[in-house]
Amino acid sequence: MGIKAALPRYELYLYRVVLVGALIWAGSWILEASSESVNRKAFKESVKPGWHYFGRKMDVADFEWMMWFSTFRNHILFALAGHVIFAKIFTLIAPKIGIEGCKHRSLIFGVYGGLAVLVTMGWTFMALVLSHCIILYSVALVKSKWLSFAAGLATLASIKLEPYNSWQESLVTGSFDLQDILFYGGCGFSIMRCMSFALENCEKKDGNYTFCDLLKYNFYLPFFFFGPIMTFDKYHVQANNTQLTRKEREMWNITTKALLHLGGILVVDVFFHYLYILTIPTDLKLVSKLSDWCLAGLAYSNLVYDWVKAAMMFGVINTVSTLDHLDPPQPPKCITKLYVFAETHFDRGINDWLCKYVYDFIGGDHDKIFKELLATICTFAITTLWLGPCQLVYIWSFFNCFGLNFELWVAKFFSLPPFSTIEGAMGEAMSRRIRGVFNAANFWAIVLYNVLALNSLEFAKLVGRRLIFKGFPLSTLSVLLVTYCGVQVVKESERQQALLEEPEPVKPEDGGKEKAE
Repeated sequence: MGIKAALPRYELYLYRVVLVGALIWAGSWILEASSESVNRKAFKESVKPGWHYFGRKMDVADFEWMMWFSTFRNHILFALAGHVIFAKIFTLIAPKIGIEGCKHRSLIFGVYGGLAVLVTMGWTFMALVLSHCIILYSVALVKSKWLSFAAGLATLASIKLEPYNSWQESLVTGSFDLQDILFYGGCGFSIMRCMSFALENCEKKDGNYTFCDLLKYNFYLPFFFFGPIMTFDKYHVQANNTQLTRKEREMWNITTKALLHLGGILVVDVFFHYLYILTIPTDLKLVSKLSDWCLAGLAYSNLVYDWVKAAMMFGVINTVSTLDHLDPPQPPKCITKLYVFAETHFDRGINDWLCKYVYDFIGGDHDKIFKELLATICTFAITTLWLGPCQLVYIWSFFNCFGLNFELWVAKFFSLPPFSTIEGAMGEAMSRRIRGVFNAANFWAIVLYNVLALNSLEFAKLVGRRLIFKGFPLSTLSVLLVTYCGVQVVKESERQQALLEEPEPVKPEDGGKEKAE
């Protein structure tokens, strides 16, 4: 049944009321648990004094968030602001010294990025990154996709597996708080970009891209350490575009998005003073005493927070790259809107990279069971290597790979008679409701399969046991009911968007009216 199947307005109002009420109810449980447990010994390391005018402590369990928006905020802003100012100054002085600034934008971006990396990490790290670039560029000249893939994955494995990663890390001298993150982030994203370059060079029919093209692409500073990954074909075209024009109200939109990101950061910081959603799951003794609604709220809110964090981090980077006239990968789709595994991702850049070079390349139209199975296995194998092989990542990859394939198996099964005949005989609205029930169950599979990677396997197992077994039937069915309401609200939003993009044809007024049933 089509995405444009409508439901009665009063039914959608009911769904919204139930959803909002349930979110407030679950939030009140989390707030109560946070307030009563603030002085627990297990909270000592991750709940610290916050903004003094709130009079409450703050959840600081997520190092990545604190790094970006608190501890090293000024360093990151200084580097990104320097990038923008350096590019602007060059643009202004280039015509005076006889250089066409627009034509050499990518070179200027690469020079500043290279200097920033050199100053931050030292010459040994720069030499290591350049050695990766040289190796993968040399392989790219052979113009063999499989060889480029093999060389790229072998290089990636060298910074993810012992003892090779420790040996390479020991080459980087000095010691500061961000060294590990910048080392693995810089090397990892650099190798993925080099692989994209090599694979795009294989597609180039006439000649080869130059080593300078690779360096300019790789050392674009906003993307270097933290991503997102922009495939070489897109970056090369956009960074070398000399017709630099702004769309109408584009600067207004950039400013608005920047202010929204700032507002989002402030809202998250405020929430961290009242809802200790990151610290509570680490204390399993406390978690075991919480209500089923509180557990469901914690699991859901952890995934929402991870999406918000990705949206804010990539939003800051994307704002800078948009000022550079680039069209970067957008933030990931909100977890609230995800009820199918096929759309589940937390980094759109990595997702686009994997889809372009692995998932779509092997899976084709994703309609054949065995090709889809092979495509998903290869995709999650590379994802496992990217994340760093360990037991938790193996479990996460297995369940998400299974979920993606299981969706196709179920869709194929229910497309056969008599199910397809029954669905064809029922109304579109009823079909949408029945599909919503399956989507609600699928949503919680997505939550449980991913919360184990964000928190811990023990927390995910505890939530699963409580909601599926111990809480059955009351907690299980009530949580599924609320999730069903949420799915229908999301489906309605998708329906409205589909109508805006492709309006339904207007029925003729005379002689063309269908007879009312």
